[in-house]
Amino acid sequence: MKLKNALLFLAVTLFFQYGFSQIVNPVKWSWKVETLKNNEFNLIFIANIDKGWYTYSQFVGEGGPIPTSFTFEKNSDVQLIGKAAETGKKIVEGQDEIFGIHVKKFGEQATFTQKVKLLKSTKLKGSLEFMVCDESRCLPPDGKEFEFDLKTTNDGTAATPVENKTPTTEVNLTTTADVVPDVSTPAPNVAIEDATPNLQQLSTDKKFGEPVKNCGVETAHSQNKSLWQILVLGFLGGLIALLTPCVFPMIPLTVSFFTKRNENPARGKAEALFYAFSIVFIYFLISVPFLIFNISPDTLNEISTGAPLNIFFFLIFVIFAFSFFGYYEITLPSFIANRVDSASNVGGIIGIFFMALTLAIVSFSCTGPILGSLLVGALSSSGGKLNLVVGMTAFGLALALPFGIFAFFPQMLKSLPKSGGWMTTVKVVLGFLELIFAFKFLSNADLVMHWGILKYEVFLAIWVVLGLATFLYLIGKIHFPHDHPTKVISKARWAWAGISLAFVVYTASGLFGNELKLFSGFPPPKFYSLFKHEEKIKVVKDYEEALAIAKAEGKPVMIDFTGWACVNCRKMEENVWTDPAVHARLSEKFVLASLYVDDREALPESEQYVSKFSGKKIKTVGNKWSDMQATYFNSNTQPYYVLVSPNEELLTPAVGYTPEIQDYLRFLDCGIEAMHSLKMSAQK
Repeated sequence: MKLKNALLFLAVTLFFQYGFSQIVNPVKWSWKVETLKNNEFNLIFIANIDKGWYTYSQFVGEGGPIPTSFTFEKNSDVQLIGKAAETGKKIVEGQDEIFGIHVKKFGEQATFTQKVKLLKSTKLKGSLEFMVCDESRCLPPDGKEFEFDLKTTNDGTAATPVENKTPTTEVNLTTTADVVPDVSTPAPNVAIEDATPNLQQLSTDKKFGEPVKNCGVETAHSQNKSLWQILVLGFLGGLIALLTPCVFPMIPLTVSFFTKRNENPARGKAEALFYAFSIVFIYFLISVPFLIFNISPDTLNEISTGAPLNIFFFLIFVIFAFSFFGYYEITLPSFIANRVDSASNVGGIIGIFFMALTLAIVSFSCTGPILGSLLVGALSSSGGKLNLVVGMTAFGLALALPFGIFAFFPQMLKSLPKSGGWMTTVKVVLGFLELIFAFKFLSNADLVMHWGILKYEVFLAIWVVLGLATFLYLIGKIHFPHDHPTKVISKARWAWAGISLAFVVYTASGLFGNELKLFSGFPPPKFYSLFKHEEKIKVVKDYEEALAIAKAEGKPVMIDFTGWACVNCRKMEENVWTDPAVHARLSEKFVLASLYVDDREALPESEQYVSKFSGKKIKTVGNKWSDMQATYFNSNTQPYYVLVSPNEELLTPAVGYTPEIQDYLRFLDCGIEAMHSLKMSAQK
C-alpha cells in the first residue's frame, strides 16, 4: 500500500475502531464468467452491499478513499482487454463528506466487468481490494483472492469459476459478540466467499474473555455527567460574559430599542425574544463545523494531551489575558463587523438576526477568552463534539437570557447597575483567571513530554503568585492602563479581594503537604515533585512487569489506563484512592499497573509494530497502551479500570470514572471475589 493510502487508512479507520461492538461484514463478493465470441470472456465481479454502506469506484483522486482495484497474476495465456468497466444499482457521485473530495461510490450493488482474451485453457488467479464506508465511518480496506478456470470454447457454454479456497474475511478481535453474516445460496456458476468468521481463531487470539463475575458497578453514565458539567460551565461562562464592558451596556440599549420602536408592545416583546433566540442559534452555529467534520476520538485526545496544541492554547490564553489587562485590543477585522452591521439595518427578522450577529462580533474581545476556555474544556473531556455543541449553546443561552427577560419586564431595567469602572475590574480579574488556566495547559505539555519544568511545587507557586497579584490589584496596589483612579475600595471589591486571598492561602497550603481536593485534577500529580516522596501505593508502569509480579504473589492485576493530562484520573487518585478502605484494597489485594496512554516516550525500534486493530504504526509507549485498551476492551477513554487474573482472565466488567467511593469499593470487591472463586476452582 502506498504511503499516502496508508496515512489515509490510519485516519478513516478511527471511525471504525470506536463505533462497533460486533463483527460487521457489509459487502458480500461473488464472481462469475460470461463467455463471448472468439475465446473472449467477461470476468464479472459483483459486490452486494448492505443498506447504508458504499464501496468506491476504481477511479479516485488524490487524497480520497482506497479505490476498488483488481490485480491479476501474470499469465501469458490470458490477455486483459482494457480496464474493468463498472456500474451499480445505486450510484452516488459528488463531494464526499468524509474525505472532502469528489468521489464516485456504489450502494446496494456494484458490478465490475473485466474483458479478457484466452490463448489457451488456463487458470487465472488474482485478488481484489476495496474499502467500504457508511455516512460516518469506514472499515479498514479489505482484500479477496479469486481464481477462474478458463477453457477455450466456441459452443457458447460459460466457463466454470473456481471457488476461493482460502477466504480472507478478517475477524475484528475487539468484538464482544460474534455475528455470522447471512450468506444466501449462490447462483449456478458463481463463486462466493465464505463469510463465516473463524470462531476458533477468534477465541484463541482474544485475551481476557468474558468476566468471571458480573457484579460491581457500571459507569456508562459518566459521559452524561460530563454533558451536564459542560452545560453548567457553558452557562456560567455566558453569565460571566454578560458582565464584560462589551456586552453589559448593550442590554438596556437593545431592550429599549425593541420595546419603544413598536406601538404594539406584544410585537416589541416578540422581536426581542427572536433577538435572544438568534444569539443562542449563532453560538450553536459555532459548534456546527465540529459536527460536519468527522473528528475521531484519537484526534480529540490529541487536542487534550498533545504538547504542540497544549502549548498553543497556553500562548493563546496568555495573549487574551494581557488583552484583558488593557495593553491591546483583540478584535475581528473591521470589514466583517461593518458588513454585518449594515445587514442589521434590513427590516424584519433578517435584520434582527444580523443585529444579534453584530453583538457576537463586536463582543469578541471579551467573549473570546471565555469561549476559548470552553472549547478546550469540551474537546478534552469524554463526549467531545457533543460536549462542544452543548457548551456553546448553553453559553449563548446565558448571554441571551437577559434580553428576553427584560423585554417582558422592562421595569426591571431600572434595577441594573450603571456601567462604569467596575466592568474594567471584572476584565482584569478575568485576565488573571486566564493566566491561571493557561498554566494548566503548559503543565499538560510538560507532563506528557517529561520536561520536568512545572513540577508540583513550581505549579502551585505560580498559582500563589497570580492569586496574590489579583489580591493586590483588587486592593488598589497594582494598576493597569484602563484602570480608573481608586479612591475608595467598595465592599464588593473587598469581598473579591478576600476570595483571592483565600485562594492564595489554600493553594500555598499544598506546598506544605495539605491535600488540595478542591483543585483535584488541575495541578500535576503529587509524585511529579521536586522532592522524592514515598509512594503510598506501589505502582508499576508496565503491564508485563505487573503480570509477572501478580503471578509470583498470586494477586490479581488492576490495569489503570490513565493519562498524564487526564483531569479525572487525578481526581480518582487524589479523592478515591486516598480513601482508607480503597487504599487498603489497592495496596494489599492487587498489583496496580498504571498505563499512560499519552506517554510520548519512543519504543525501541525492535518493539514497534503495526496494530492489528487500527493498522497504524505503534511507535510510543502511550501508543502501545492505547492500542491495548482499544484492541481488547473496545474503549479509548481514561481513566479506565480493568481487573484481571495473573492468567489474564477478566474478573469483572471494566469501569471508567467512578467518583463515588462505595461504587468503586463494590467494583474492587467484585474482583477480589472473582479471584477467590478462580482459586477455589483450581484447587478442585
